[in-house]
Amino acid sequence: MSREFLAELFRAAVKAADPAGTIERHLPEAPKGRTVVIGAGKGAAQMAAALEDLWSGPLSGVVVTRYGYGCPTRDVEVLEAAHPVPDEAGLRAGKRLVEAVAGLTPDDLVIALVCGGGSALLPAPPPGLSLDDEIRLNEMLLASGAPISVMNLVRKHFSTIKGGRLAAATQARVVSLIVSDIPGDNPAQVASGPTVPDRSTRQDALDAVARYRLPLPEAMMAHLRSPDADAPLPGDPVFARHEHHVIASAARSLEAAAETARKRGIAAHILSDSMEGEARDVGLVHAALAREIAARNRPFEKPCLLLSGGETTVTVREEGGRGGRNGEFALAFALAAEGLPVTALAADTDGIDGSQDNAGAFADGQSAERLREAGLDGQALLAAHDSYSGFEKTGDLFVTGPTGTNVNDFRAILVE
Repeated sequence: MSREFLAELFRAAVKAADPAGTIERHLPEAPKGRTVVIGAGKGAAQMAAALEDLWSGPLSGVVVTRYGYGCPTRDVEVLEAAHPVPDEAGLRAGKRLVEAVAGLTPDDLVIALVCGGGSALLPAPPPGLSLDDEIRLNEMLLASGAPISVMNLVRKHFSTIKGGRLAAATQARVVSLIVSDIPGDNPAQVASGPTVPDRSTRQDALDAVARYRLPLPEAMMAHLRSPDADAPLPGDPVFARHEHHVIASAARSLEAAAETARKRGIAAHILSDSMEGEARDVGLVHAALAREIAARNRPFEKPCLLLSGGETTVTVREEGGRGGRNGEFALAFALAAEGLPVTALAADTDGIDGSQDNAGAFADGQSAERLREAGLDGQALLAAHDSYSGFEKTGDLFVTGPTGTNVNDFRAILVE
């Protein structure tokens, strides 16, 4: 029952971020001229389908999503490309998006559908650099332990699309509808802000490269030191008529999960919608809090539910393991919460944790024992970043398939 309850909460969180229920109240007025749709991210196809159902006039355009995340659309073409590491299909998709907006006039309207995953799906290396350079950059960033805000800060300075450049490529008015997967919901950081500029500079990117010791080749460092890396700033007149709206976020999804729990008679407490840090460390903190509640009824009385969101990170110290940040959180939590009357679910709201087929995993007070019974060493799995192998053996994987949205991590812990 506990697992089904947590899965129900996950579904409530995802439903709150469903574009079919969030786009309508943010629709712009129809323009005198054409309406063109562009978009990128793991939920871009579902956003396009929802927009088609709501828009009364003619539409055309193109969006790109991750392989396997597409859905049927009538007027907007859906392209698929690789995530989290870019590929040639993403490179072609980025060019298609630029072509879609390049010939428009001030009487036309661009509706940009932007959500998490768009950074990898829109590779667009600047002159002098290649797709291989951008692939290597993404691989380094994913292994660095840098938070998503830092990764996107660096990415947007190695792009001809990100950092507001896609919006700057058109004379049309641009209205961006954004599903935020960024802690704090800064719209300019979602998908590295292809249509929303920010005030970050190439010096900020250089500082991040140094802080996280990214071994960039000299050609990439030379680009980052040059004015060619500069992105347009928010005050640039090209953005004067543009607007953006965050239509879904982790905060709203956690509130929906909390309300669902309360209707079931369970006191729900949202710890934060913007947690960051090493996944295993965040898991240890959540386990310590659960232990305090179980043993001393503080800071909350049991039974209760703890909810949190945001995006943790994994600094890869050993290659070859299978599992994403939510699996790593769940494994660290399971080892620290052994024997406690708790059940936890950690999952990515897009339905994929890392590069495997699961959204995340369940963990409880008996998870560590089940691992031992399966002949596995939980600490060794954690050291190898191999949570998937452990939870696969114990039957604790949480598999949903693509959800059509992405507001990042969802964590729910029931203390009984």
